Amino acid sequence: MQLNDKVAVITGGSGGIGKAMARAFLANGAAAVVLADLSAEAVDAAAADIGCDGVTCDVTDESQVRQLVDGVLETHGRIDLFCSNAGAGGEGLLTDATNEVWQQQWELHVMSHLYAARAVLPHMLERGDGYLLNTASAAGLLAAIGSGPYTVTKAAAVKLAEFIAITHGDDGIRVSVLCPQGVNTAMAPRSLGDGQTDGIIEPEQLAAAVVDALAEERFHVLPHPEVEDYVRRKGDDIDRWLNGMRRLRRQSLET
Repeated sequence: MQLNDKVAVITGGSGGIGKAMARAFLANGAAAVVLADLSAEAVDAAAADIGCDGVTCDVTDESQVRQLVDGVLETHGRIDLFCSNAGAGGEGLLTDATNEVWQQQWELHVMSHLYAARAVLPHMLERGDGYLLNTASAAGLLAAIGSGPYTVTKAAAVKLAEFIAITHGDDGIRVSVLCPQGVNTAMAPRSLGDGQTDGIIEPEQLAAAVVDALAEERFHVLPHPEVEDYVRRKGDDIDRWLNGMRRLRRQSLET
């Protein structure tokens, strides 16, 4: 997809990755970008700063996601690209992460993507053209040590994107899944010593990688290119990969 003259919606758009993508899309000729976020104050400020529309939306509420899509269609007539980007960290393991945390992560990292697809796909299918960009994480392809709810729900987000690509790829629907490691946002890891990231990049670097991936219509958007090798090694020998991750976890606990 070339972004020139396209209409894009970005959830989780008031800062970090979402705001950087909005700037990059407009710089590459997008006709309109609509930011959506939970905080009215934050999304209004971001939209004013960038020069685009801002809408308040709780992406874990399906009715609000439908209202977002309907509002953009009413204003702009179409949605070419929907970036389901909202997310948040969720620490804890099996025993110490509460059911509430698991459910919150599930709603935010999986159901929000499903709600977005349900809302926007009828319009895209009618046109025979459309693009979904779902933000997951390298943790969804690999693992994040110490973050069970985050890892598991991000993996589900990747699988959902795969399913949509398989189901609607012949209908003119393109799908990509964004899987970064550390990005310099409020969610960035504070330490690089446990081997869970190959470096923290700036949101602008990530946004440039997204623009390139959209142009090539690649499914995996990997701002940290090393992740591709890790995924390949995992697929080649899952037992070896699990042993390596356990070793990495032991090292993390010792530091």
